[in-house]
Amino acid sequence: MPLWQLLLDAAGALLVLVLVYGLALVVRRRLLSRHGGTFELSYRVRSERAGRGWLLGLGRYSGEQLEWFRIFSLSPRPKRSWRRDALDYTGRRDPEGTERMSLYPDHTIVRCLSAEGDVELAMAPTSLMGFQAWLEAAPPGTATTV
Repeated sequence: MPLWQLLLDAAGALLVLVLVYGLALVVRRRLLSRHGGTFELSYRVRSERAGRGWLLGLGRYSGEQLEWFRIFSLSPRPKRSWRRDALDYTGRRDPEGTERMSLYPDHTIVRCLSAEGDVELAMAPTSLMGFQAWLEAAPPGTATTV
C-alpha cells in the first residue's frame, strides 16, 4: 500500500476519533443537564499567579451540593463539589488582565470561603443571582452569610 494511502487512512481515523469525542461531549452535557440546574461555571484551581489557574466547566445544583464538572472531560462524575452549609460568599469582582481571555465573556468572579480555604468561581450575573439564592435557601438552623 502506498504511503499516501496510509496517511489518508490515518487522517480519516483521526477525524473519526475527533468527531466521536465531540459527540460524546455533547451527549455528556445533555445527560448532566437533563434534570436542570446546570450553568456555565469556571473554577480557579491554582491562585499562585495572578489571572492564571482557571478551568472552564459546568456547575450543577444537586440537593445540598454544588457540583463542578470539567467542560472537556468525559467523566460523568463531578471533579469538585461543595456543600451549601460549608460555603460562605465573601464577595465578587470583575475579571482582570488575562482572566478576561481565560473565562467565558461577561462572567463575574465570586470569592467564597470553604472548609478547604478560599474558592474562586466565575459565572454569569444571572447564575450569580441563582447561586446567592441557593446559598440563602439553606434549611432552617444553618448559618450562611450572603
